[in-house]
Amino acid sequence: MIATEPSAIPHISVVVPVFNEQGAAAELAREIAVAFQGVAHEIVFVDDASSDETVQRLSALRTALPQLRILSHGRNAGQSRAIRTGVLAARAPIIMTLDGDGQNDPADGPRLVRRLMDAPVALAMVGGRRAKRQDSAAKRIGSRLANGLRRRLLRDQAEDTGCGLKAFRRDAFLRLPYFDHMHRFLPALFLREGFDIEFEDVGHRPRTTGQSKYTNFGRLRASVLDLLGVLWLRARTRDSAGAREI
Repeated sequence: MIATEPSAIPHISVVVPVFNEQGAAAELAREIAVAFQGVAHEIVFVDDASSDETVQRLSALRTALPQLRILSHGRNAGQSRAIRTGVLAARAPIIMTLDGDGQNDPADGPRLVRRLMDAPVALAMVGGRRAKRQDSAAKRIGSRLANGLRRRLLRDQAEDTGCGLKAFRRDAFLRLPYFDHMHRFLPALFLREGFDIEFEDVGHRPRTTGQSKYTNFGRLRASVLDLLGVLWLRARTRDSAGAREI
């Protein structure tokens, strides 16, 4: 295995967007460090202009976790922008993302990363699929309906795009068009660029601190508009069948 040193070029960048997660962020950072112990990695938390002590509690870990980096937005810009900020700042070719509320189990991350690293470069993403989702019945039903509609229209092979646990190639991600809420459409966007994607079951934990930043109605309203936009992007795509130098 590869020793973890703050000066070493990391092989894995773990990107975590957070907004008002003072109760979960620090413990999550420690769990990530344990999950990737022995592997050259960095942990990049992107604070989306939290109004609580999220940044202060993460900053207190700098001595114990020298691989921890903290980026902070000047104003709240949403989860997709926070993820993109983290990916742009990342130093590794492989990115793993997970939600900052602690519901994704970091212990699942190395398995997704290994599957991606062992695959041909055509595989751009291995996404997590929450096997036993620990959310309210209303949230699970709303998510099931939204996922079903999106999958039917986009044919993106994804049963659970809401799972924040994903491993993907940094260079492939940076080829995707950016828009707000794009993180919920990564499978379709990767497929649009001609990449392959795969999925794997992962665990899911109940939220033990803080509160959800979304409601079913708010998520549905945004998703419908975004879905129409992604359908338009797909319709405007032209396939070059690849390119070769001659």
